[in-house]
Amino acid sequence: MPVRLKPLSRQTILITGASSGIGLATARMAAGRGAAVLLVARDEPSLQDAVQGIRAAGGRAAFHVADVADTAALEAAADRAEQEFGGLDSWVNDAGVSIVGTLEETSVEDQRRLFETNYWGVVNGSLLAARRLRGRGGAIVNVGSVLSDRAMIYQGAYSASKHAVKGFTDALRMELEAERTPISVTLIKPSSIDTPYQDHARLTWGTRGVKLPPPVYDPRLVARAICFACEHPRRDLVIGAGGAAISLAGALFPRLTDYAMEAIGKPVQATDVSRRPEMRDNLHEARPGGEERSSMPDQPHRTSSLLLEAQLHPLATMASLAGMGALALGALAARRAGGGRVVR
Repeated sequence: MPVRLKPLSRQTILITGASSGIGLATARMAAGRGAAVLLVARDEPSLQDAVQGIRAAGGRAAFHVADVADTAALEAAADRAEQEFGGLDSWVNDAGVSIVGTLEETSVEDQRRLFETNYWGVVNGSLLAARRLRGRGGAIVNVGSVLSDRAMIYQGAYSASKHAVKGFTDALRMELEAERTPISVTLIKPSSIDTPYQDHARLTWGTRGVKLPPPVYDPRLVARAICFACEHPRRDLVIGAGGAAISLAGALFPRLTDYAMEAIGKPVQATDVSRRPEMRDNLHEARPGGEERSSMPDQPHRTSSLLLEAQLHPLATMASLAGMGALALGALAARRAGGGRVVR
């Protein structure tokens, strides 16, 4: 059975981790394009504010408070989407938490909690979505990371969870395809994205804050990729050439990449810039969200990604490159022809 995906304007989309960062940016973008969105997260005040903002802008939105580690709570969120908007067409698993520091300094309890959100939250949401979309069709969109392919030093637990998300997502895609279900399964792999990830991280090292390795990208680029995946079947989408280059280097030159990370891993991630204390460390309990971007001062971020454009529009990109190549060859041929003239 072929995959059936509706235009975004006719969809109801459930988005976890929607109180801040990528999830919030996705909810706003999808609603702005006509979709009905159900925002799911742990922090109720942030969800209320986000929904009010979307409705004030003319969008359709509702929220449900849930921890993605709680399957029953996610089931209730799916029920809410169907009760509020009459159905469910796409499910976006975006909820995530982070720990920055050495693995030896990170307790097993904290690592287990991180996996409850980052991995088991994706498993819970994906399996619920598969059951509900099996008969009608739709999209499951899981937010992994470029760290799904290459571990980052001092983000060991986070990298491990994103490796697990990739493995689960790839296996689920194959199973649903083998059963010929009309469900698309996409893995989104962002590079460094300027979100409250930096504010919310649990730190186990001495510095007061964490920064992202450059280049850093705007969260709305990831939102764009997610919205695209809700409408168009794609295996995976990578946001940001910077992170993609690290993944490629790790695949081609693993030991050299190890050495490079060991040398620069802490300088490019550690900072003494303090974060807002009310947002700090949401590993075990919710913290205030409500913002797409981090509170880090003067954090430059890129608002475009040529790599993403090439993935969203491969034929147009190939045609453009072919046209540019033809122009370059034509100019070279003209130059050579002109250089061979005899001036009298």
